[in-house]
Amino acid sequence: MPSTTIDRNSGNILATGNDPLVAASAPVASVGRLLNALAPGTFKTLQKVQPIGALQARKNSSSAISFFWRYSIGTKSERVPIGLYDPSAPPKSLTATAKGFSVAAAIRAAEVLALEHNDHRLDGGRPALLEARRKADEAAARRAAKVGKHTLENLLDHYADHLERLGRRSHSDVRSIFQLHVKGPWPDVARLPAKEVTGEQIGDMMRRVADAGKGRTANKLRSYVRAAYQTARASRSKASVPVHFKDYEITHNPAMDTEPDESQNRAKKQPLLEDDMRRYWRQIDSMQDFKGGVLRLHVLTGGQRIEQLVKLHTEHAATDEILLFDGKGRPGKGVRDNPVPLIPAAAKALAACKPSGVYAISTDGGETHLAATTLSLWAKDAAAAAGIRDFQAKRIRSGVETLLAKAGVSTEIRGRLQSHGISGVQARHYDGHDYMEEQRSALATLHVILTRNSVEGTKSKNLSTKK
Repeated sequence: MPSTTIDRNSGNILATGNDPLVAASAPVASVGRLLNALAPGTFKTLQKVQPIGALQARKNSSSAISFFWRYSIGTKSERVPIGLYDPSAPPKSLTATAKGFSVAAAIRAAEVLALEHNDHRLDGGRPALLEARRKADEAAARRAAKVGKHTLENLLDHYADHLERLGRRSHSDVRSIFQLHVKGPWPDVARLPAKEVTGEQIGDMMRRVADAGKGRTANKLRSYVRAAYQTARASRSKASVPVHFKDYEITHNPAMDTEPDESQNRAKKQPLLEDDMRRYWRQIDSMQDFKGGVLRLHVLTGGQRIEQLVKLHTEHAATDEILLFDGKGRPGKGVRDNPVPLIPAAAKALAACKPSGVYAISTDGGETHLAATTLSLWAKDAAAAAGIRDFQAKRIRSGVETLLAKAGVSTEIRGRLQSHGISGVQARHYDGHDYMEEQRSALATLHVILTRNSVEGTKSKNLSTKK
């Protein structure tokens, strides 16, 4: 196919013929005239391109002209589209306009393609290069999709789901704190890949909460984020952690780079003191109905966690003990059995609840359990009737432990009774004693302490009658 040689500076044709590298001394015709004269549907070679291939042009049926770079590799050839011809572009311009290319810009674009192909000829040239780019683009897309799924907010959600599957009651608190103090106020950070989040960013989240006067919540936020990252990090070597945590590729825990405010972790000890415990007991002991039975059972089982007590199953309620399930404890650990002995007064209180159906403490025949908030409200009403100020249901639990400590019950027995957890190698791995009788004795002591005033009052009344 005859070709032409074009002067880049003028845009004029210097020579025509079979050897485009031989230039004439004077222009033969303008390139614009040549391009306009193209027959629609045919390719015209304008000139060779260094180091390989040629620049071609083609007019379509609507008279628009397109440039192509044509090259051969082995027995195959390919035309690579460059773009439309822009007759209004400056002849010497080497970059495309909004409408297309000048001839000089088309030559420059063809040269770029030719050099790229030539540099990779040993690897298969342009076809191999395009295949490598395709694979790289696919890999990048997969990485982008992976990053889109493995954000901080998704890690925190997965951690909360993991806690819920383990039966840990803290999952609802975890979700609430993450929503209020991470996703809501820090949406950009929450959408970052979890492995790219820094300790400084987590520290900023904690500072915002602490500055709002919620130092304890700031510490809880740190603890929960730290546990979420630690779960993902442990997934690489711990088979019990769901495998999808591995996809986060966590090798460093950024929450470990932050510091908690230890002053905010001090528990506020506000147990009900002995007199108030007795006043509360007298009030609920006078309530000969379902409410009274539930409240007495709560006290006489040692002030068990309300969330666990209300979920007592009827099948786990015997005349001498009940079986609760403790979902509170170290991150990653499942629920543990918490058997609680029943003294006669507690068994009587349980009977007043009339257990039936699935749940022993229920107002609908055992189909659903009593809400923990309802029990707490009943306790608050009873305390108010007894004249106890600043009452919170959790003060019963600490009040029970305080009374038992004063009565000489050991720390270990109190801890087992209230399911504080068992620590130490000896206790966890060697000591197989269930300590049920010791706990039963502690509960009997508690009952004596609570009823002491009423018993003494009855004795005094009897003596007065005899006189």
